[in-house]
Amino acid sequence: MRIGLAQVPFSVRPQEGLQNVISMVEEASNRGCDIVCFPESIIPGLRGVGYDVVPYDHQFQKEALMKVQKTAKIKNTAIILPIEWQKENKLHIIAVVISKNGEILGYQTKNQIDPDEDQFGYVPGSGRQIFEIQGVRFGIVICHEGWRYPETVRFAAVNGASIIFHPQFTNDVENPSFYENAMVCRSLENNVYFASVNYALPNQQVSTTLISPTGKCLAKAQREQNELIVFDIDPRKATRLLATRFNEHLIKKETSTDL
Repeated sequence: MRIGLAQVPFSVRPQEGLQNVISMVEEASNRGCDIVCFPESIIPGLRGVGYDVVPYDHQFQKEALMKVQKTAKIKNTAIILPIEWQKENKLHIIAVVISKNGEILGYQTKNQIDPDEDQFGYVPGSGRQIFEIQGVRFGIVICHEGWRYPETVRFAAVNGASIIFHPQFTNDVENPSFYENAMVCRSLENNVYFASVNYALPNQQVSTTLISPTGKCLAKAQREQNELIVFDIDPRKATRLLATRFNEHLIKKETSTDL
């Protein structure tokens, strides 16, 4: 499977974010990608990270999603589109999976919200999904989940995912090594590909990166650059050996006084 990881600039206007998506899908299609993934909440943009993001507009979000679906079909390219989405008056951060023919295959909610995001009214979702494109199973974990909740990645690996996509936003941080090493850990502790997709940001410390099932860095975008990483992954190399040896019974709480 040929994947595309789109490191695009942060757009303060949702129309610009939509155009960035369409332009990158066109490039991904021209370069033969089967699927392309974008950073966290690319439409309308992530709140609370130093940018003036416009108020939520559900009508715009619906129309933008339909335009991306149409682009997926025209360009014959599957898309992972992370967006804000309101459902039953609850505002979620999600990642929508769109097939090559423009159909919505499902979506993954962000279930672990960063404490700094609580003030914006985001509601954590529930449940985790496994998706499949061209016979390749994959999972999605969104930003904070992948950095600090490794069980989200373990779930996907245990359930047959060969690659985990990780839409994220990481700005100028004091400890970039934490994030770089976390990518390796998520991959190596499960023996899966880990594809982390960040924005192109000023003073960027953490780049869009693809890690192999053995913890090797296969590709990395240049910091601060609008760039599409393209790489051919081999799902057979994602053995999921350590993930399949996970024994969930070992972490169940038990009380016993018998020796």
